[in-house]
Formats: sequence, structure tokens, C-alpha cells
Amino acid sequence: MDSKPHVVITPFPAQSHLISLMKLAKVLHSRGFYVTYVNTEYNHRRLLDSRGPQALNGLSDFHFETIPDGLPPSDANATQHLPSLCESTAKNCLLPFTKLLVRLHENASNGLVPPVTCLISDVAMTFTLKAAREIGLPIAIYSPISATSFLGFCHVRTLLDKGIIPLKDASYLTNGYLDTELDWLSGMKNVRLRDLPIFLSPTPDSNDTLLNFIINEVQTAQTADAIIFNTFSELESEALDTLSPIFPPLYTIGPVHMLLNQIPQNQVLDSIGSNMWKEETHCIQWLESKKPKSVVYVNFGSITTMSAEQVHEFAWGLANSKKPFLWIIRPDLVDGGSIILSPKFLCATKDRRVIASWCEQEKVLNHPSTGGFLTHCGWNSTLESMCSGVPMACWPFFGDQQPNCRYACVEWEIGIEIDNNVKREMVERVINELMEGVKGKEMRHKVLQWKKIAKEATVPHGSSYVNLEKFINEVLIKGKNY
Repeated sequence: MDSKPHVVITPFPAQSHLISLMKLAKVLHSRGFYVTYVNTEYNHRRLLDSRGPQALNGLSDFHFETIPDGLPPSDANATQHLPSLCESTAKNCLLPFTKLLVRLHENASNGLVPPVTCLISDVAMTFTLKAAREIGLPIAIYSPISATSFLGFCHVRTLLDKGIIPLKDASYLTNGYLDTELDWLSGMKNVRLRDLPIFLSPTPDSNDTLLNFIINEVQTAQTADAIIFNTFSELESEALDTLSPIFPPLYTIGPVHMLLNQIPQNQVLDSIGSNMWKEETHCIQWLESKKPKSVVYVNFGSITTMSAEQVHEFAWGLANSKKPFLWIIRPDLVDGGSIILSPKFLCATKDRRVIASWCEQEKVLNHPSTGGFLTHCGWNSTLESMCSGVPMACWPFFGDQQPNCRYACVEWEIGIEIDNNVKREMVERVINELMEGVKGKEMRHKVLQWKKIAKEATVPHGSSYVNLEKFINEVLIKGKNY
């Protein structure tokens, strides 16, 4: 077996994390790394179900392993309950992960794989740090969320100590408390409480679980050899400057998908995907028939759930805007129920809409016909929209989506926020402004500027390109000395 550096990559088992870390894995593979990519058993099954039984066979130097997530077995095709997943992976995954590293070491002794030289783990999978220390391997933590959101997580302990969170009861969601400005938070100017990446539910159990998980992961991440951010320094300099003295060396290497898009195509590697729902290719075919920048793309990501009434309001807001739209509706989008779109709505929009369960988002956003993106503001979606030159209508659901929305709308000026209490009149108004209003034109101009800066960051000699080289040489290759 050749002496390639061998990196073990462990994503948190949620769709957006899988997508982001898979792109990083492919970038490192293109730089000569042997890659072992670690899925949970549940997600590995879902990927095979959506992509076909041979889809994750990989290459001779890019292969998959699995570990259990510790939750009860399930055949569901849906995102797992997040608090339960956080709690279970933190408690139950260390032992199987350590056993996996031992097995890989035995395989290396038998010449089946190169020796493992380094680890990269999701910021929400920091139990891997203990295994890395026991075995003596360098480990980097990868943040698939923005640096600003990560900084917001760092402030959680202070917010708890000051009694600002958790919320006392449900009335705090509607009495204006969430609009309190926290101008004393370092590195996050003019943010309101609602803009922080905290789970502002007054429900005690899940809230406590997530808050404790966040505090532990942030604290543990400080002991890593490095932290990598899927961002570029020009975009989030204030947050990065605030984080830098507190954490190990920081490397901004994003947008990772733009680094990946520069690599010559490898048909087998390109076919290895990370979407857990089957992509519907007719979406692209439909876009081909539409005028440039005429279509509203609607996708609320992999975790967002909403009530049937909220779906109804979004539907009629889109219908009343009179704009053509492509709407991705996951089977599990409605909280505790199924999607039922009224026959009247379907009839009113039949000539100007496509509804699908999933799609290749990058291709949709980069299509000339796509003119605006109605989004939950997940970090992958925010970056992909920015790098495609597409302005956004923002409806964040929870967690890191809140600061992404705030910064997109206020700091980067590429989005318009839709109020959490969604009404069709507001959706219609925002969509029309996004697609043809004065503010929409200003946002389109601004997003094209950011697209240019992001591209410059990821080409040779750009900030992210240089940081990737430094990260490989200063952190990952160092492992070859172990």
C-alpha cells in the first residue's frame, strides 16, 4: 500500500453537515489524501436507499466506514430528532469510533490501507478528540457553520450566566423580549437575542439538552490542533478576529464547494453523493424552459419543519406573486403530518411551478433562470446562493440559521427577512421585491460583488486557497511523523 497521508473524516449525521464535509473530503482526496469517511449506520442506509446499493463503493483510496449513533433502530427516511441525536452521539460514539481507528491500524499493518495520519471531525462530533489523544494523532475540528454562528455558540455560557436564556415561558416568544439588542457581545455588532444561534424554545428538556451540548462542544473544540471554517476571511473578519485568541489556529478555507468546482472531473468521485433524498432531475429540465432570472427557488433545507398553516401561507404567497417557482417539499416538512396542497392552489399555479422532494441545489442556483432564493438560511444554502449571485428571501427556522439571516440581510445586504409569523401578503410582497423591486436590484448587485470576492478567495494565491495549503502542511501532513 502506498504511503499517502490518510485522513479519517467524521461528519455530524445531519444532511447539511454531510454535504459540507463530503466536499472537503473530495478536495483533500484531490490533494493526494487517502480518505476514510465515517457515516452513522442509519444515514449510510439512507444514502444507499436514495442513491443505489453501489453508490458508496467509493474508490481504492476513498472508502466509507460506519459507526452506530446509539439511537433505537429505525427504517424511517427522515431527519432524526436533533436533541436526541446530539445527546446520543456524544454519549455513545466514542467507543465504536475508537474501535474503528484500531481496526484501521490493523488493516494498515496488513498493508490493506495506509496508516491513519490525521483526523478531521465535525464541530458537533468532538468526542473524537479523546480518541485522537489516546492514539496520538493530530485532529482538526471542521465547522460547517459560519464563523459568526460559531462565535454565537461561544456566547451561550455568558447568556446563561446572565439569566438571559433559557426563556422563562412561551410569552417571551411574543412580548418583544427576543428583539432585545445585545450590543455588548464581542464580535457580533447590533445583534438581537433572536439573531443568536441558540434554541429559543421554552420547552425545558430539549432546550437544556441542546444548550449543554453546545457548551461542551465549544469547550472541547478548544483542545483541537486546529479549527477549519467553511468561510472566507473577507466575509467574516470581525468574528474570526474575536475567535482567534481563544481557539487553536483557525483556517478559513471556504467556500469549500468553490474549491471543489475547480478540480478536474472524476466520474467515479463525482458520483459519490451525500443527499439522503433522491434528487429529481426534471427540476433542471423545467428551468431550461424559463426566462433568465425569472424563477423563485424555494427550499427550507433538511431540518426545518412547519405547520400545515405555514405551508398554506407560503403557497398562497408564491401563487399571488405570479412568479414561476420551483419548490422543494420534503416528505417530512410538515411537523407531525403530511403535505396537503389545496386543489385551488395547484390549479392557480399549474403553468408556472414545479414541486419536487429534493434536487441538486448547486445546479439549480447556478442555472440562468433562477432569480431568487426563498431559504431557511442554512450555511450551505447561504454560501451557495452568494456564490451563484442569487439574492435571498430569508425565513430562518432555528440555530445557526438566525445569525446567517441577520448577517445576510443587514451586514452583507444580500437578503430580505420574512417575519417568523409568516403571512401570504408578506411572502407575496417580499418575493416581488426580491425579483423586480429596487431593493432586489441592489441586493443582486451586492451579491455579485460577494460572488467575485468568494471566487478570488478560492483560486490560486487567494486567501482560502493559501489557507488550505497551510492547513495541509502545518496540521495534516504533520501526522506522517507519528
